[in-house]
Amino acid sequence: MAKEPEAVDSDKSLEDHNICLLFEDFTNEAVKPVIEFILSKNLLPERKKPKHLTLIINSPGGEMPAAFALIDIMKGSSIPIHTLGIGQIASCGLLTFLAGEKGFRSITPNTSILSHQWSGGSGGKAHDLIAIQREYELTSQRMMNHYKRCTGMDEKSIKKYLLPAADVWMDADQAVKYGIADKIKLD
Repeated sequence: MAKEPEAVDSDKSLEDHNICLLFEDFTNEAVKPVIEFILSKNLLPERKKPKHLTLIINSPGGEMPAAFALIDIMKGSSIPIHTLGIGQIASCGLLTFLAGEKGFRSITPNTSILSHQWSGGSGGKAHDLIAIQREYELTSQRMMNHYKRCTGMDEKSIKKYLLPAADVWMDADQAVKYGIADKIKLD
């Protein structure tokens, strides 16, 4: 016999249900409310803390420093954060999705996933370009370390399947195959 779904209190907000949405390009302004949501839940008295938080992501990506600020807060949270990818999780959206608690990173069947090497524009004098090159190297290494921790793949495999020279678009099944998502949410 099928179990009846639990009733949801329609008078409560998503935040009351411990759900936060990120449906924008990654900027400091866009991730600030998500960071505030996570921190505020972590500051609750122990008896009032939720068992987990859910971050639903639909984003084409954006600025790496904003993404890594959010990722660091997620990883430092005493409350596990489950991620749900819908629509599109690309670039920074994918990096953030990966930061969800392993085993609880769900993706919907029609989600588009984009994994690619970090890119950024630059200009200036020679000494400026040298400094920018160093930041590029540091950010690329942060990305690689994050992919290794979150997918369980080694660097060679990541470079071949997830971060080659060209953009890698994949479907939900491929995301599960490569350890990006843990399961496809069908209902």
